[in-house]
Amino acid sequence: MTFDPMDQGIDAEEAHERTTDAIADNEVVLFMKGSPRMPQCGYSKRAIGLISQYRDDVATVDALANLDAFREALEAESGWETIPQTFVDGEFVGGSDILAELDERGELAETLNADADAGTDADAAVDGDGETATDAPF
Repeated sequence: MTFDPMDQGIDAEEAHERTTDAIADNEVVLFMKGSPRMPQCGYSKRAIGLISQYRDDVATVDALANLDAFREALEAESGWETIPQTFVDGEFVGGSDILAELDERGELAETLNADADAGTDADAAVDGDGETATDAPF
């Protein structure tokens, strides 16, 4: 097996479908680069860290399966193409900077519809194959 850095993994149509399905099917979903166990950028690491303080059931989608297609699909949903992006109850919340602002103001738990006893035990992740898995935070 050889590694082809130009292989995008999934096509644009599948990326769009995964985006709309993830937003519709999950109370909280984070589109990120990498996974909760191995974020591939500092902003994604920051976002999953902030969310994990309040929710142990966040769904994640690794946008690296086809970064350009996920950016397009996310822009259609939120008006922004940057990653990471967080959606709660189908509504766009923002990226890591917005999550940090909400946390600083003491509003992130409420924004995430967090239960008082939510913790950081595990995160639901949608991997590059569209399967849901359980990952412990990094």
